[in-house]
Amino acid sequence: MSFQEPLFLAALAVIPIAIAALLFARRRPARYVIRFPAAATLAAVVPKTGRLRKNLPPALLMLALAGMTVALARPEATVAVPVEKASVMLVTDTSGSMNATDVQPNRLTAAQQAATRFLERVPEQLQTGLVAFADGPHTVLRPTQDRAEITATLNSLQADGGTATGDALASALEALATEEKTPAAIVLLSDGASKTGQDPAEVAQRARAAKVPIYTVALGTAGGIIETRGQTLAVPPDPEALQQVAEISGGRAFAAEDADALDEVYEDLGSRIGTKKEKREVSAGFAAFGLLALAGAAFTSLRWRGRLP
Repeated sequence: MSFQEPLFLAALAVIPIAIAALLFARRRPARYVIRFPAAATLAAVVPKTGRLRKNLPPALLMLALAGMTVALARPEATVAVPVEKASVMLVTDTSGSMNATDVQPNRLTAAQQAATRFLERVPEQLQTGLVAFADGPHTVLRPTQDRAEITATLNSLQADGGTATGDALASALEALATEEKTPAAIVLLSDGASKTGQDPAEVAQRARAAKVPIYTVALGTAGGIIETRGQTLAVPPDPEALQQVAEISGGRAFAAEDADALDEVYEDLGSRIGTKKEKREVSAGFAAFGLLALAGAAFTSLRWRGRLP
């Protein structure tokens, strides 16, 4: 919370002064005393005033003063708002190592499920594209607001082949280059080092020049294995290579060793890419609170005392 006119907050000092004055006035003895011989009888007949009725009207009045004062200071709150016409390319590894089951039910299925939830959560204004790759990019969908097409294609992917990360990133950059000059980003999910094609670091440099950050997600654990042609192969992820790509491009690197962690990564990425932080003035809310408190003070005082506080 911040304030455009913070000097008005100094007026809040009036509230403790007013409370002290009220307490002093209540404890001060009456200036004129009149003897009444039947005081004890009268006291037994007259209804007693409870603490609530005694203290609520002035308390509401103090709250009203506080609300109005804060409203004058023009408070601002930082809120997340959708980025207009932003585009993001999901670049998903479908190499054979994505069949590893160290991430349940397997790496590729976990990636598909997390990406689907990502598409459901991001703002509708966000345009999303897809690049799926193995030995090279084999599926390229340009950014669109048709989430159904992206989801259907994503869920149809099969894991097989090698890893050409650089070529996949280059395809994503090319797809984004055809869009209008709007905010853009790439989300790269992979579980291994690039084996063929362009150098991912060089493509990351081009992405930085185009102001397209690459957010990388290293999926899997060091103990990941796959069975192929009767052999057991170790397929550990390569977070160092992905981190280098992220740093060069101006993005950020993440690691996910299970499906829950992957969900958290995609949720974080959705808030980073699909929204931006803006300050919005919220004076109206404090002013409304002050008016309600003032109305409550007037009503309770007239109802219980027959006069304004």
